[in-house]
Amino acid sequence: MGILSQLSILHLLWAALVICQYEDYDFEDEYGGQPDHQLPYYFHPATRVEAPRSPLLVECAKECFCPPAFPLSMYCDHRKLKTIPNISSHVQQLYLQNNNIEAVPAGPFTNVTFVREINLSYNNIKFHMIDHGVFAKLSNLVQLHLQHNELEEFPFPLPSSLERLLLGFNRISRLPGNALEGLPNLTMLDLCNNLLDDSVFKEKPFSNMKNLMQLNLGNNKLQTMPPDLPSSLRHLSLENNSISHIPENYFKRLPQIIALRMSHNNLQNIPHNTFNLPNLLELHLGHNKLKQVFYIPRSLQHLYIEDNEIENINVTVMCPTLDPLNINQLTYIRVDQNKLTSPISSYAFFCFPLIRTIYYGEQNVTVNRPTQLRTPVFRRFLTPEEFQEAEDNHETLDQETEDDHGEENTYFHPYFH
Repeated sequence: MGILSQLSILHLLWAALVICQYEDYDFEDEYGGQPDHQLPYYFHPATRVEAPRSPLLVECAKECFCPPAFPLSMYCDHRKLKTIPNISSHVQQLYLQNNNIEAVPAGPFTNVTFVREINLSYNNIKFHMIDHGVFAKLSNLVQLHLQHNELEEFPFPLPSSLERLLLGFNRISRLPGNALEGLPNLTMLDLCNNLLDDSVFKEKPFSNMKNLMQLNLGNNKLQTMPPDLPSSLRHLSLENNSISHIPENYFKRLPQIIALRMSHNNLQNIPHNTFNLPNLLELHLGHNKLKQVFYIPRSLQHLYIEDNEIENINVTVMCPTLDPLNINQLTYIRVDQNKLTSPISSYAFFCFPLIRTIYYGEQNVTVNRPTQLRTPVFRRFLTPEEFQEAEDNHETLDQETEDDHGEENTYFHPYFH
């Protein structure tokens, strides 16, 4: 025990020495001043948080706003501008939407080298008022918004760096063969709500766009399916045209399609295996003249065939075989405004075990007199009490289902809405 006592005494003496060293430590010797003793910080509800300022002086056009928190952005939108102000060389995001701009001269872009996004939507720009090559020299431009203008032609040449191009809601009626040349990185092209007809396909404008993933040709004057589309496409929008026929095996060249919109056309008959696409998730064929259903791929989740002339839904045509190891993924069907007189066969629940909702709504069985099936909405996982309540409350249930349509419709890029 004597040895242990001595060791304990030595340990206490050593600890005291260490403490004394820290107490005698002079912060002034090393830092030239007294140590900071900060008081505890308490957040006050009225405290205003100020964004950190950029250490560099950022030039900004007097007509615009360049927030310190986003020193690379210049906001000139919603200011009733008639001309484009001079743009500083450092700007990467340029917002000029919702003005009265009619021309895009080269002058304001003289010193611009780093710009990545330009938004000129909702203006009055015409094609002949865009200086030739003004966009082509912007070698870092990735996204260009020119929708809701007065363009009569495709605004080429454009830089090869471009990835997203939005030209919807203009007056474009033709696509020269070289209009889309030199755009190897383009992944999204929106040409909706223009004046394009079948003649634009004669020069095969889309055939060399190897990376194009989203193409919107909705609300134009097309009567036939666009030929020679790139196999990279995943989202194709052709709604609100006058297309009456889909050639057999048309989609074999487009195996990566995820979402297809062809509502509001003149389709009357769909060849049996037209949509045999392994990745298709969403299919819109509402507001056509279809009389029969068709085969749907196992991958499909949402099917919209409302407002057609279908009198009977043959589940065997839609699902010719059962495979317990590779079940159909369909969860939602919309079939209102057809000519159905009875619900879909219960065999559908063997073919589509994941089905959650079948929206029957009103049916056009008789002219000018819509009728309603006994069950306007079928929901898969309702208890008997909930099912009875739903039948007793058609109006509320219909309203809820209409709201569901917006939630279900999420596969397309927001710009396509």
